[in-house]
Formats: sequence, C-alpha cells, structure tokens
Amino acid sequence: MQYVISLGLISLIAVIAHFSVSITGYKVVALILLLAVSLLAMVFDIFPVVLAAVFSALLWNFFFIPPLFKFTIATPEDALLFLMYFVIATLNAVLTSKIRKAELKAKEEEERENTIKLYNTVLNSLSHELRTPIATIIGAVDALQDNPGKLTDRDRRELYGEIGLAGTRLNRQVGNLLNMSRLESGSIQAKPDWCDLNELIFRVINMVRDKPDLREIHFDPQEDLPLFRLDQGLMEQILFNIVHNSQQYTPAGTIITIRADQYENGCRVIVLDNGPGFPESELEAVFKKFYRLPNSVTGGTGLGLSIVKGFVEAQHGTIELSNQDSGGARFDLRIPAEVSNLNEWKND
Repeated sequence: MQYVISLGLISLIAVIAHFSVSITGYKVVALILLLAVSLLAMVFDIFPVVLAAVFSALLWNFFFIPPLFKFTIATPEDALLFLMYFVIATLNAVLTSKIRKAELKAKEEEERENTIKLYNTVLNSLSHELRTPIATIIGAVDALQDNPGKLTDRDRRELYGEIGLAGTRLNRQVGNLLNMSRLESGSIQAKPDWCDLNELIFRVINMVRDKPDLREIHFDPQEDLPLFRLDQGLMEQILFNIVHNSQQYTPAGTIITIRADQYENGCRVIVLDNGPGFPESELEAVFKKFYRLPNSVTGGTGLGLSIVKGFVEAQHGTIELSNQDSGGARFDLRIPAEVSNLNEWKND
C-alpha cells in the first residue's frame, strides 16, 4: 500500500505541475517533487520512498526537462541539475528514514525502561500488599497456638478479628489481580438482571464498613427509584472500589456521600467526598493500570480504579472524575440500562 500511495502521489503532483509548468518553470517543479519525497520520507518506510525519489526524477526528466518526452538532456546545466536532484532526493529519503528509525528505537528504549520501572514498582507494591496480610495471619495464628492458656477471650477475639481483616485484605488483592486478568483477556461479559439499586448500594456500604478506621458514609435512597437491569456483581465491585479508594486516600473524618438517580437511558451514581481531591494533572491518569499518585504513602497496587473503568466499559457506561469547587473528589458513573416500574409494585 505504501508503494501505491507513494507512486500515486508523485504522479498526481506531476500531472498538476504539467499544466502549470508554463508559469512556474520546470526547475520549480523539481522543488515541488522534492518536497513531496521529503513528506513521504517522514511517514513511510525507506524502500517506497526511494522508489518515489527515483520515479520523480524520471518523471521530471521525461516530462519537464527539455527536450520533452525524451530521457535525453540537452544541456550540461540541466544534466547536472538532474543528477543533483536524483542524489538529493535519494539521500533525503534514506537519511530521513534512518532518523525515523533512530527516533523509534530511542522511544522503544525509553518505553522499555519505563516498563521495567513500572514492573519493579508493581512487584514491590504487590509483595508488600500480599506479604502484610499474610504476616498478620501467621502472627495471629502463632499467638493463638503458642499461648492457648494465657489468652483471654478478648485477646482471642482480637486475634480472630485480625485474621479476618487480613484475610479480607488478601482476598481483595487477589480478586483485583484476577479481575484485571479477566479484563485484559476480554473475558468480562456483563450479565444484566433486574436489581434494586438502593439495596445494591446498601450492600456495598455494609461491605466497606467491615473495615476499621471508617470514614463517614452518607446515602439517602430515593424511594421512587425504579428497578434497573444491571450486572449486580460488576456494579458492586465498581462501587466498592470507588468507596474503598475514598477511604484509603482521604484523611480521617472525611465524609463520603453516595447519590443514585435515574437519567435518560439508565442509572447514575455519584460518589463524593470532602477530602483533598486529586491533582488536576492526574485526573485522567488515575484510571490507568498500576497507577498510583506520586508520593502516595497509603500503599495499594493501583488496580482498583482501572478495574472500575474496565467494568464500567464492559456495561457500555461512562465514568468521569473531577474535583468539586468546595474540595474533594467526584466520581460520576452512568450506566445505560433498561428501566422497570416493578419497584412501585413492590412498595405496594
């Protein structure tokens, strides 16, 4: 295809120049053809461009250099001009192609170095995120086994609680890795079913309230909200990851507010907090895989919000992140879904 485009472009320019040569002169035509070869060299491989350079030189000789329609050249000046054109066009094609290859190689090398840095960061993060709950579980189990007669009932409950929390944290990290693997393999398929969005949100709130050091969560359900046909599993994971992210990256005392509503062709859920928000320059990047905010000290693998985006797109929805004027982050989630008024029957 590059060969066809290259030869076609040179031919088109030659045809146009043929009708204007009486005004511009045949030497100007050489400059126009040389410019075309230079532009081709910026985007195409070396061989199509070299062919275009040779082809343009032959066209210029045959159609524009006197005597016309012959490959012979009448004057030594024109012969030297033709030779210079041929050499310059060919060298331009070769050198530009080499420059492009060098730039591409440098870019690939930079991407490779960035990838290595990313993998090192991810491995360090994963090792910490997985090792910490495992160490907690092992420590609690050892304490229970080594001191069976010395522990009070309260001590045992605390140790069992630590085991439960560590197991939940470990399960969440493994679940995030599995979900990301499913997203990358394209095996996520939404399975919508009728659900009560208010009940779904309450389930998510109960899930995140199992964590210590809670932020305050406000949710005022709309009683007249209809049923929506959604994938409940994906929606629970989406909302859990968003709320958990707010819990993890906001200071103690932050208030998290959830709002649910119907919009023109589906449901809309907004999650707000009154924390510090996100740097404006990072708003688009936070949904990238393994991305964590610079100078983040709260840990995490950087998978939670990338999974959110993937699960939202699996349901043909959209999610937008912005900062509120009053401070804090705002996640605006919209999922297209069928709507039913069966909720009214249930209330009756």
